[in-house]
Amino acid sequence: MWRAILLLTAVLLALAPGGEAVAKVRVVASTPDLKSLSEAVGGELVDVVSLVRGTQNAHDVEVRPSLMLKLRHADLLVRNGLGLDYWVEPLVVGAQNARILPGTPGYVDASRGVAVIAAKGPVDRSRGDVHPEGDPHYTLDPTNAAVVTANILEGMTRVAPQHGAQFEARRRDFLGQLETHLARWEKTLEPVRGAKVITYHETFNYFLRRFGLELAGAIEDRPGIPPSPSHLADLIRTIREQRIRVVMAEPYADQKAVALVARESGAKALNVPSSVGGARGVETYLDLFERLTTALADALR
Repeated sequence: MWRAILLLTAVLLALAPGGEAVAKVRVVASTPDLKSLSEAVGGELVDVVSLVRGTQNAHDVEVRPSLMLKLRHADLLVRNGLGLDYWVEPLVVGAQNARILPGTPGYVDASRGVAVIAAKGPVDRSRGDVHPEGDPHYTLDPTNAAVVTANILEGMTRVAPQHGAQFEARRRDFLGQLETHLARWEKTLEPVRGAKVITYHETFNYFLRRFGLELAGAIEDRPGIPPSPSHLADLIRTIREQRIRVVMAEPYADQKAVALVARESGAKALNVPSSVGGARGVETYLDLFERLTTALADALR
């Protein structure tokens, strides 16, 4: 009976005036990577959901009422920007949540301040799904986490200033862990530094640049456009001539095209996550790079 009374008292205290102090900040992130980074900053003080699954192609997301519902009661929206999550805009309009409109305290563009890889050559729709603002896959360079989490920290502190010191402490702790892991990841890939790889979509430019690897080509003829037979033939010839050993395939890649290129060229098809949640066991931002660096090092050796 006493246990029941104590439990009831605890519940009533949580619901009593002043109970809002333990209410979590409701955060909606447009991508799983930003969800994980938001959780790293907010910890137990936030409740974070992602609008995209880790196995999805974040370039192509259907605007659905269920996604609008996730945004309707959000205190903070953290979006990728750079044209990747253009589909967020109609969702925000449909959600009718004034707290997360652009320019409000509850709106965060996580790309602000990131050193972006610029688009190559003229940008027009004939070149496929190109981004005039630059390459939007910046979370695949772990050193960009410092800028991204700074943007997230600012947003969380705006909507929950009473927790600002805790958010800052958690961010510092996370970046310390990341720095330790980064040194080990760099050591893991050091023996294969300079190696060339092929990808399905040009997703991994930031990752490859960070770890000293080179993109030699992509299976997509142009970003977002299925490959033509002539493009695949040229790519297979390139892989053979340059003795490229690995074809990296994102979870949403056309596996038949990947298998064809690997089989005809002699390269290894390597299915890897391109974001948090993109493979079993890849539950956090640190997990993502642990998997990528280990898988690539093993394949390239």
